[in-house]
Amino acid sequence: MNQKEKEMKYSEEVSEKLNELLEKNYDAEKGYKFAAENIKNTELKAFFSERAKERYDFGHELKSEIRNFGENPEKGSSLAADAHRTWMNLKTALSGNKEESVLEEAIRGEKIAVEEYEKIIQDTNIPPSTQNILVKQKNSIVASLNKVKTLEHQYD
Repeated sequence: MNQKEKEMKYSEEVSEKLNELLEKNYDAEKGYKFAAENIKNTELKAFFSERAKERYDFGHELKSEIRNFGENPEKGSSLAADAHRTWMNLKTALSGNKEESVLEEAIRGEKIAVEEYEKIIQDTNIPPSTQNILVKQKNSIVASLNKVKTLEHQYD
């Protein structure tokens, strides 16, 4: 494999990982938008709207980074997220305490997101400039997770 082929393969591998995160951010954005639209509590509505906007912004950062590697960003959400949203819809519809149920789902989703970011950040093939973006996004998700846990205690 010549140097150019190695560089192309490297760009593809990094972009593939970033596209996975991009897809998850699309999913989280949709989930938060759905929660904001379907919850009556104004504090939670505002919180979920902010999270949706944040994930939208993360998506744009990731798209830009993927293009920097000469690759194309993914455009849709994942099958797993569609299933998760369906489950979240059902759980919300059947739950007596909608706030608590939606917050539990948000906690679950954010914990998974942190793990996914962590896994990619630990990858030694990811360049430092890209790692910096991912660490910043992950730290924001951790802050969001802590806020969701605090909110859950309020509605418990």
